[in-house]
Amino acid sequence: MYETVVGIEVHVELKSNSKVFSHSQNEYSTEPNLYVNEIDLGYPGVLPVLNKKVIEMALQASLALNCKINKVMHFDRKNYFYPDLPKGYQITEQDTPIGYDGYIDIGDKKIGIERLHIEEDTCKSIHGKRGTMLDANRAGVPLIEIVSKPDMRSPEDAVKYLTKLREILLYLGISDVKIEEGSMRCDCNVSIHKPGTPLGTKIEIKNIGSINNVGEAIKYEIKRQSEILDNGDKIEHEETRRLDDKTMTTILMRVKETGNDYRYFPEPDIPYVELSDDWINDVKANMPVFADELKEKYKNLGINDNNIKTIIGRLDLCQFLESVIDSVDPVTASNLLTGDILSYLNKNYVSINKIKLNKDNFSELVNDITGGKISSKQAKELVPYLIENGGSVKDAVDTLGLNEITDTNALNDIVKRVLDSNPESIKDYNDGKDRAIKYLMGQIMKETGGKANPAIASQILMSLIKDYKL
Repeated sequence: MYETVVGIEVHVELKSNSKVFSHSQNEYSTEPNLYVNEIDLGYPGVLPVLNKKVIEMALQASLALNCKINKVMHFDRKNYFYPDLPKGYQITEQDTPIGYDGYIDIGDKKIGIERLHIEEDTCKSIHGKRGTMLDANRAGVPLIEIVSKPDMRSPEDAVKYLTKLREILLYLGISDVKIEEGSMRCDCNVSIHKPGTPLGTKIEIKNIGSINNVGEAIKYEIKRQSEILDNGDKIEHEETRRLDDKTMTTILMRVKETGNDYRYFPEPDIPYVELSDDWINDVKANMPVFADELKEKYKNLGINDNNIKTIIGRLDLCQFLESVIDSVDPVTASNLLTGDILSYLNKNYVSINKIKLNKDNFSELVNDITGGKISSKQAKELVPYLIENGGSVKDAVDTLGLNEITDTNALNDIVKRVLDSNPESIKDYNDGKDRAIKYLMGQIMKETGGKANPAIASQILMSLIKDYKL
């Protein structure tokens, strides 16, 4: 048996308005080289200007990941030539990362965080038949790199770690953390060894496209390395591999025979940054509520576990629920959000913030349901209408012709007609068969086109059927 050792490096793009060292807009565009200036392209004589908001975002992340803080830090030049790096070097934090020695609690264990540092992204390379083209919109986009300690011992640990990390960063609001779009990129290092022996040779797997695929890549790499060692061979050199997501196998990219010499030295054009206690405390005071606290809150409010998991997993739903939770029944609200509303959002690939259902008409809908004014059947018709047209629930009810029959005299006549037409059901009821009431209620709703108020109709039915003469 072999013991697995896994460490993960994650690059996260930050959602600042401008880039980390220039005033270029930090924005995605399908039009190449739109958001770029002389600083991003490394023109001679230009000077980088540090974005304060990026420092605050990185500080938030460091605090959320339980890191110690380097109160005095400086930036370094990481020197290497590559086509996607116009300056010929990358500005990063090598010697004084803003955060270090933190951890993430994944439930059954804590995974250590070695360091969290700020750096700039490179151009995007587009490879084609005519060669490689560069899109500089991404050059200078602010990144934080989060390097774990080699504390993971299984693919499951890695998936839990990345899921929790993504959740924390999402709730901080500092990044979209969309792995499939590249705003969160994962590299993992995998080695195996027999317990009690030195650690095995580390294999790096680059730029994996989803959290689940990280787990699959590790599973495959454990299998591949085990077969090599079982055959009596050795893994001589560190390698960089990539995951083929069609075959779920890792493919060799290059062998690392010697360490990289990036010739780091302090960035001469950016002064040292001092994080005062007041600045750190201000950031701490404005930290958001995190998912773990919300999960406990929702559980205490009676929301079921499946709904909690769904809502927590969709930040837009969670924020929407938080905006109304003090004025509505939380259980009814969560059922609506995770039912027809979420189904519509998923089908149409939209956020709840991009539809015409808002906190006012949603609150009106929930309160009308819990107050007995609107049935669940009516709600199913109202939800898509409110999503697409907005307006008040009252107006939607009038427009759709969903006004309930609440007149007791009218309902009394309808219930009598249903009872007259269904003597067998009355006999079943007298024989103790509960299903008879469900059937009769169904006939009442059919008779009224679904417009009978269920509570009133049920009350009348129960009062009449007890003494009804066949």
